[in-house]
Amino acid sequence: MLKLDTVMAVGGYEEAAGVARRAEEMGFAGIFTAEAMQTPFLPLAVASTDTERIELGTAIAVAFPRSPMVHAMTAWDLHKGSKGRFILGLGTQIKKHNERRFSVEYDHPGPRLKDMILAIRHIWDAFDGKHKLDYHGEFFTHDYITPFFNPGPTGYGQPKIFIAAVGPWMCRMAGEVCDGIHIHPFHTVEYIEEVVKPNVREGLAKVGRSEDDFEYATTAFVLVGDEAQQAGMGMMARNQIAFYGSTPAYRAVFELHGLGHIQPELQGLMREGKMGEMADVITDDVLDLFAIRSDFDGLADALRAKYDGVVGRLGFYMPVVGSGQEDKWEPIVKEFAS
Repeated sequence: MLKLDTVMAVGGYEEAAGVARRAEEMGFAGIFTAEAMQTPFLPLAVASTDTERIELGTAIAVAFPRSPMVHAMTAWDLHKGSKGRFILGLGTQIKKHNERRFSVEYDHPGPRLKDMILAIRHIWDAFDGKHKLDYHGEFFTHDYITPFFNPGPTGYGQPKIFIAAVGPWMCRMAGEVCDGIHIHPFHTVEYIEEVVKPNVREGLAKVGRSEDDFEYATTAFVLVGDEAQQAGMGMMARNQIAFYGSTPAYRAVFELHGLGHIQPELQGLMREGKMGEMADVITDDVLDLFAIRSDFDGLADALRAKYDGVVGRLGFYMPVVGSGQEDKWEPIVKEFAS
């Protein structure tokens, strides 16, 4: 079953409850925030007060600016406040953002993130009374807490943990220690099937788990509407694909399709500040690898044709609530929800 999710885009926290409530009414399975201009956690706290069913998650919160204990306590509060609906999505972000935006260390990001997740789970088990707090990992140590600071069980179990992953090592790690994976919108179905899934399965097998215990989630570029609307969304998608594609970490996606030369070309244009020329590199054929084109009448079939059996959760790069086209989206979302 393919669950449809949406992203929360709000100008202020006072809007969060209304946006989440509308998403729930439309039938979305989950609503996710990103760490961009706002913290991803506070809008979800507001949203939890005015919703009952929809799952609430971060996609993603930047991991390293917060300690495992801070992540653990924040997620615990949101999970309890939402009555068991919170998903903690974490990602490493890139070196420049960590060191120059957040002023935190970025050495060994993959192993550091794995250690953080293990620490968070250990802390949650201590909150649940399963053992004393006594975690000593490669990067993190947590071995002191008194009853005054231990919140105790949520009453709703523990939150799920997803991570953002692109490369093979991170995908294997997701299979080992996570409940799910946020696959970057800069993806193709072939990359998911030939790179992401085999490595997740390897990680799952290493610890004796199966894919029944794991969720694949992603966000797609959708060019929907009439010809003019699709063209406008297409330009936005070209710009974003070009922006992401300029990053060396994503070159492997291009290489899988024999397009490895595109990444250094985009990277060069980025370095020269020629942002306006980058979208021109993304031809229609390249765009169609990453995006779905459809009118609203055919969108449900187009979504199923591309993603059924590939992922379990599918969101859309642009926000639906607030788009002005909720009436066209709602029948599609309800169809999937039913």
